[in-house]
Amino acid sequence: MSAPNTRWTTAEELAAFPAPLRYELLRGKLRKMAPAGDAHGAYTMDLAIEIGSFVRMHGLGRCYAAETGFRLSRNPDTVLAPDFAFIKKIRLSGEPGAGYVSLVPDLVLETRSPGDTAREMADKIALWLSFGVRVALHLEPRTKRLSVHRLEQATQVLTVADTLTDLKSLPGFALPLRQLFV
Repeated sequence: MSAPNTRWTTAEELAAFPAPLRYELLRGKLRKMAPAGDAHGAYTMDLAIEIGSFVRMHGLGRCYAAETGFRLSRNPDTVLAPDFAFIKKIRLSGEPGAGYVSLVPDLVLETRSPGDTAREMADKIALWLSFGVRVALHLEPRTKRLSVHRLEQATQVLTVADTLTDLKSLPGFALPLRQLFV
């Protein structure tokens, strides 16, 4: 008995979708993405500005805005789009090009939207780590918590009373979360 003829979507086909539609591609299968809400967008942007300013000031690499596609595997293709991403300068080659980024980010930020379940967020973070992301930040706007996930290390959960530090790719970075969650 032969396996059914499975037709996977490719990264090139995903890139050709009409602009108003937002999808990710997980092992060739489309995953629809809903637009983010107020708290999601505001807190994500504030954290992205803090990290991005630090990266630029110290010449550490390149930051990527929400929904930038990262091609993480081929045949079947996986293209994920975090809420924010960073790649160290030493890993970059030249100017940004056309198409999806073909590198695994060093750091990603995923912010939970009201429609996301805890299981979906845990799966998303685990997926990023499985592709080799060094640090995955999980921001919870409703509870004002930021979880720091690293491979083979315990998750660090930070609250408004804590300071985000010890991001290996961003030496010297420190952000009191009370500045984020105002």
